[in-house]
Amino acid sequence: MTFDLVAHDPQSKARAGVVHTAHGAIQTPIFMPVGTAGTVKAVQQRDLNDDIKAQIILGNTYHLYLRPGLDVLRAAGGLHKFNGWDRPILTDSGGYQVYSLSGTRKIKEEGVKFRSHIDGSQHLFSPEGVMDIQRTIGADIMMAFDECTPWPCEYDYAARSLDMTHRWLKRCIERFDSTEGHYGYEQTLFPIVQGSTFKDLRVKSAEFIAEQGREGNAIGGLSVGEPAEQMYEMTELVCDILPQDKPRYLMGVGTPANILENIALGVDMFDCVMPTRNARNGMLFTTQGIMNITNKKWQLDFEPIDRELGGYVSTFYSRSYVRHLFQSQEMLGPQIASIHNLSFYLWLVQQAREQIVAGTFREWKDKMVKQVMTRL
Repeated sequence: MTFDLVAHDPQSKARAGVVHTAHGAIQTPIFMPVGTAGTVKAVQQRDLNDDIKAQIILGNTYHLYLRPGLDVLRAAGGLHKFNGWDRPILTDSGGYQVYSLSGTRKIKEEGVKFRSHIDGSQHLFSPEGVMDIQRTIGADIMMAFDECTPWPCEYDYAARSLDMTHRWLKRCIERFDSTEGHYGYEQTLFPIVQGSTFKDLRVKSAEFIAEQGREGNAIGGLSVGEPAEQMYEMTELVCDILPQDKPRYLMGVGTPANILENIALGVDMFDCVMPTRNARNGMLFTTQGIMNITNKKWQLDFEPIDRELGGYVSTFYSRSYVRHLFQSQEMLGPQIASIHNLSFYLWLVQQAREQIVAGTFREWKDKMVKQVMTRL
């Protein structure tokens, strides 16, 4: 994997680039739709290509390992062949599940023992095992195994967790570098900066990750409940340390405003379940602001969801009709909303890229943050 920087915004730390992978190029800044179990919920691959214009999607190591399982993925020829997505894929290592499934797991130096949420069976995720699983999945970008600490947490806990995450990273690198992929193309490994919201721990972790010299780096452990100002502070601190010539991926972020503000701080890649999760509850992100499509105010509004956004779904279906689908509990409602929201997120980062290249990002961003977060 290689990364080319194309442009820098003169009034912020935002930059535009291109990530080159075995399954194609990714223009940054980029938002990556989350396909936890090998599918972006309620969205077909055709919609990802044609309407949403996604360039890369995510899969999750923990969920894919449990179901459909490694035997199925290996027999299929990897996740790309299994789900029919022929563009880049990134897989989370399962580190977030170490955080989110805290009631069913035990963390030790060896790795994490957990009970399956499906059938209660016991499993061990070690740094080496996670590398092997992601080799079998066949992701273009593999994430190192880490612990995502909760917020808030005590300093001593965050420090111990960080040291273990760094030890796990060395084991991940050793396993990754001593193995090859199964399907005839190159894969790459991203380490993850941790350290909660403690400045000295974030600096320590960012310096350690930078020293590893990998093709890209990630920032984890944010957007877990901390105030947005702390997220931005930690992101800026880390981005100032991580190499300028490598892509930076901020994991699990976030709202449209979060994405724009973090682009301004030097982040290149984002993912979040928000656009699809909120869509299933009737929240639509638009170029003019946020609408709750279930509200009665849209009952007689026969305008398209978002004429300015473009795309089939956003310009074909009326607000009144989509509200009707939600009121009737028809499956098509969440499907339309999911495609629309993802289209908006991809539109937003594409607009950001164009503004960076034009040298006008900062002024545009300040206006757009207010506009897209307005409640309609």
